[in-house]
Amino acid sequence: MLKVPCFLLFLPQTYARNFFPTRHATISLRHTLSSPNFSPYITPINTSHILQLNNTNTLMKSNMASLKQVSPLLLPLLLIFISLFKPSHTGGIAVYWGQNGNEGSLADACNTGNYKYVNIAFLSAFGGGQTPQLNLAGHCNPSINNCNVFSDQIKGCQSRGIKVLLSLGGASGSYSLSSADDATQVANYIWNNFLGGQSSSRPLGDAVLDGVDFDIEAGSGNHWDDLARSLKGHNSQLLLAAAPQCPIPDAHLDSAIKTGLFDYVWVQFYNNPPCQYSSGNTNSLISSWNQWTSSQAKQLFLGVPASTAAAGSGFIPANDLISQVLPAIKGSSKYGGVMLWDRFNDVQTQYSDAIKGSV
Repeated sequence: MLKVPCFLLFLPQTYARNFFPTRHATISLRHTLSSPNFSPYITPINTSHILQLNNTNTLMKSNMASLKQVSPLLLPLLLIFISLFKPSHTGGIAVYWGQNGNEGSLADACNTGNYKYVNIAFLSAFGGGQTPQLNLAGHCNPSINNCNVFSDQIKGCQSRGIKVLLSLGGASGSYSLSSADDATQVANYIWNNFLGGQSSSRPLGDAVLDGVDFDIEAGSGNHWDDLARSLKGHNSQLLLAAAPQCPIPDAHLDSAIKTGLFDYVWVQFYNNPPCQYSSGNTNSLISSWNQWTSSQAKQLFLGVPASTAAAGSGFIPANDLISQVLPAIKGSSKYGGVMLWDRFNDVQTQYSDAIKGSV
């Protein structure tokens, strides 16, 4: 059986010939509106109803003269049908977890099935010779080594195909890189304590994370590119992510992103009025997105707050995200999906539940 939209039965033969992108496309239909078996709501058409197929132009060679023969009443239907073929890319949702003890466990987050990437936040102190410190808010206390309870949960997330990354930095923390050598030392620490290396004091136990996220919002922009190169030097398959602010260039991560080493760049399109959604207006956001598609990011994500409380400004109602923003950005070959700050706020609003079918 050959299935075609029933409204094509009303099209002039000249246009019908050019509609199907096959080598043989002249179509003659035996059944007419007078057939007792005809119904405009039945789309299957038996291939025996097609009398002959002759060499003609393909769909790409159809001309405006053919379009003029289409009934004005059927043209809107035709345009809707053709619009379904507009290029679009399927993405995933990334979320930050770890900064609120009331957001539930890591396993809870992964078990929702809503997320493709989870950033464990944060390694908030490192560099300058200081001992790196993991800060997971109320979830655990690294000083008494009880964060290793999440080792099995990390493995459980990974078994579901979810990529789990360690996030560095955050909006508040004590971190900086004083030199390329400092960056190398920090990379070695991260590799041995969270990734594929060996250490007797791994804060998250023996789980091996999939990569590292750079959420650098303090200090200078120096040597983050060195850190990225050092991490990739340990394993070229290691995933690297970055969370720059939407103004270009980002004050901290510009040189790092320009290395081309970052697999995922989830841009924070919030707390930055010049490049965010505001009161139903998407122009600034989409203009900024289009600029970011020219960056060296391999995949680009739209970073948004999961609730009005999650950021000072830039929250996008789910309906507006689905109807106005996503259709405007999903055509990019670099589109990777949506990043949410953060899991706690997503729990409050079920934002990811509302958008996951459209991302």
